[in-house]
Amino acid sequence: MLSRVAENLYWMSRYLERAEHTARLLDINLYHLLDQKSDYATQRWQRLFDSLRIAPLDEEVDDAYSVTKALTFNTQIAASVVACLSEARDNARQVREQISTEMWEQLNRLFLHIKRTSMEDIWFSETHEFLNSIKEGVQLFQGITDATMNHSEGWHFIRVGRFIERAWSTAALLDIHFRSVPLSQDYRDDDMQPDHLDYLEWVGLLRSASAFEAYCKVYTANIQPRDIAEFLLFNAEFPRSVHFCASMMQTALHSIARTTNARHTVRVERLAGRLRAALDYDQIEDIIDGLHSYLEHIQLQCTQIHNAVYQTYIFYPVDTALVLEGASQS
Repeated sequence: MLSRVAENLYWMSRYLERAEHTARLLDINLYHLLDQKSDYATQRWQRLFDSLRIAPLDEEVDDAYSVTKALTFNTQIAASVVACLSEARDNARQVREQISTEMWEQLNRLFLHIKRTSMEDIWFSETHEFLNSIKEGVQLFQGITDATMNHSEGWHFIRVGRFIERAWSTAALLDIHFRSVPLSQDYRDDDMQPDHLDYLEWVGLLRSASAFEAYCKVYTANIQPRDIAEFLLFNAEFPRSVHFCASMMQTALHSIARTTNARHTVRVERLAGRLRAALDYDQIEDIIDGLHSYLEHIQLQCTQIHNAVYQTYIFYPVDTALVLEGASQS
């Protein structure tokens, strides 16, 4: 596969995952504002911006209307829904022949849906419905991809992009939330039950990762910060946990290496295997006192895997490029 094609498929997938993540976080934060005093609004919006790694905006944006408009329709904000969908569509257009017709139609339909919608159309009655349609649209695209595309090299690059973005996003989300509340705080004692606002914050964190129901099936509805961290980091079965994403990344990268017979694949596979192994064997008790550093290291490892993917499959070393050129001429 041409490096250009691999790059476009990889970034198409990352941008779509990012658009779904932004829409979900915005929807959850708007919903939980209904149960909180206005004093918490500024803190909540700042945490949302930090979770999405958005640089400070030029103007003061701390009310629900302005934040929603910025994160949904502002093309100048890299993590906004419209910016991510636009980038995803542009990458898909450049490799139109590599994806199925159904994939292109769904992505184009989703892009046109947001382009013909304005803030005034959704604010007073349909904000949740609109943001939910973005989430469902991306999830539908992912399902269509798995159902209509050959599960070959290109499909594996799509999966690498999806799960790198998801692992990084989940780790960043956990990091921002746990900076304000120590993981050692435990509410298991009767006199240490979380108050109403604390409970909403932790439920909001779980819902931000689409994890509330899955968490309750494992831990019941007893909301404990320690259990939340354990679930979103180490659960091997939940699709948005860091452990699950690392497993999917490793599998996809191994499949790419086996399919392409490319040289210099050892480093990228080693990095993915190291992340997977750590999440296989680390336990929540081991990281209680250093959760922030642990989550930062996971984000760093995701960045290292991303860089290694580029160095191995997209920015070929000179000797590899010469070998590929010779093979194409023979």
